[in-house]
Amino acid sequence: LQQNIKMCPNPEEGEMATKYVDENPDDKMAKYIVPLSVITVLSVIGMSVTAIIAASRDYGTNTLDLSAGSGSGGLASSIVVNVGNSDMATRKPPEGENICAGARPWLDNVKCISDAIDGKPQSGANVTKGYKGDMEVDHVPIDTPYWMHEMCPVNVHWHFGTEHYSYGEYDEFGSGPILNSNVDNLDRRLELNARKGFQCRLYDREDPKFNTPYVWKHCIGMEVGETYEVHWPHSAAGACGTLNQYQTPFYDGVFCNIDVLGDLSRTPEQIGVQAQIFILVNDENYYYPDLIRGMVVDGDFGQDIAYYTGSTTGTTRDNDMCSQYSPITWQVDRKCHMISASSFDKMCADMKAQRDDMSDDLVAHGSRELVDDAFAANNGKRALDA
Repeated sequence: LQQNIKMCPNPEEGEMATKYVDENPDDKMAKYIVPLSVITVLSVIGMSVTAIIAASRDYGTNTLDLSAGSGSGGLASSIVVNVGNSDMATRKPPEGENICAGARPWLDNVKCISDAIDGKPQSGANVTKGYKGDMEVDHVPIDTPYWMHEMCPVNVHWHFGTEHYSYGEYDEFGSGPILNSNVDNLDRRLELNARKGFQCRLYDREDPKFNTPYVWKHCIGMEVGETYEVHWPHSAAGACGTLNQYQTPFYDGVFCNIDVLGDLSRTPEQIGVQAQIFILVNDENYYYPDLIRGMVVDGDFGQDIAYYTGSTTGTTRDNDMCSQYSPITWQVDRKCHMISASSFDKMCADMKAQRDDMSDDLVAHGSRELVDDAFAANNGKRALDA
């Protein structure tokens, strides 16, 4: 008997094809043995080729050598199987010219009470809601995101404690595992006699997330439970969108394409810093993976912002010696936020992967003392101001 079986339309003929199949089981099986054998052989060949390609790719230096001692004819077969590279996260891009190296124009610190500081307000200032400094200035800070002004982050670094002051959030009543005082050689790689700034009020020594040690792989001299103020300098003259965007020292990144800044009369519109204050916890519920990119804006992060103009900071300046790198815009988060230690470690890993050597910024810097009212700008404003 023969059975008429209708198959799918032949795309060339546009009509149903008809095939007659003998119903004898033995004959039917014989018709498929050869095609199945061919498919099996082709599959084996395909998998072998794939394995050879995968084994020959170089993803790193860690490999496993599977050598078959002596095979037929005394020939040894060697297959190298890649098992990955543990340093992948910190591997740098190809070497190339760093067009930003040495771009910083050097401006020495000067006495705060001098004509050189007229119109050059200082940082970090009091950012408590309603505060305004006593120095009258005729410029205004940027109060919209920096990217809207063609500025990009050119560095990230942080300070031990805070340089800014926000009453009720990070102030003289904050605490942490290390006493509120200057710390001499906390780590030999930390700045000598690093000055500790203000601390967050969130620390609870009875809560495990504030006192469970974290095994640091990339950041240096950090401590769970401590407060750190992170700074992201931004500039319209940065090597934005290139492998040279992030620089240490940050001045090289800020002034990389200095011609863009013209005669430096518009620096509050062209140079700015984001500042956000964190207390480190050993709790992955507070993990944020992209700290290198800039201030966290999520939930209550980055919502209550103080805007004002000031200067560069650091412990070489105080209320006697002031910075001439002024005026620039500051955008400071008034709130203190918990963040996982692993978030910082991930940031340090990202810093290691930049073309420029950022190793000097893998450790907390000391904090400048709070700027006196006389040297703080009177143009402070709040994000929610009418």
